[in-house]
Amino acid sequence: INIPGHSYHLVDPSPWPFSGSLGALATTVGGVMYMHPFQGGATLLSLGLIFILYTMFVWWRDVLRESTLEGYHTKAVQLGPRYGSILFIVSEVMFLFAFFWASSHSSLAPTVEIGGIWPPKGIGVLDPWEIPFLNTPILPSSGAAVTWAHHAILAGKEKRAVYALVATVSLALVSTGFQGMEYYQAPSTISDSIYGSTFF
Repeated sequence: INIPGHSYHLVDPSPWPFSGSLGALATTVGGVMYMHPFQGGATLLSLGLIFILYTMFVWWRDVLRESTLEGYHTKAVQLGPRYGSILFIVSEVMFLFAFFWASSHSSLAPTVEIGGIWPPKGIGVLDPWEIPFLNTPILPSSGAAVTWAHHAILAGKEKRAVYALVATVSLALVSTGFQGMEYYQAPSTISDSIYGSTFF
């Protein structure tokens, strides 16, 4: 559907929002059933995730077809995904800021409910000079590597861009592995007062 007089693309009716909603519902219900050992919970969770992945594939296929083959993505239309990406990154920053605020507030001014001390009494903590110390430089290094890849792409140096992207993904996998080890070895759980809930 295209009406002359504006630079936006009005999309045709699509089944993908509805199918994505069904996949999200199946994933949510299946996840709850799986965590409260109901029979069929794992199956429903898996089917929901597969349905979401299928919906993502076919929806993005349609978007790519509309933008490249059909040429509907004008400059005004291209701003939408860019603004969406920027807003997503801003929301992630705000989300992390909330966790850092909760952790700082609880550690710098511990309340009477947790004994007035930080970490709360009876909570096992990780040694900051082990895995956290190793993981701290790895995460910014992956950010530096992706910046290197970006500059290499802008300069037209494909080989360097590939090396930089491989370094980025490798560092991200190492960082995620260390984080998983840290969570696995942590002596506390998510239900261990404010410390556990902000850590996990």
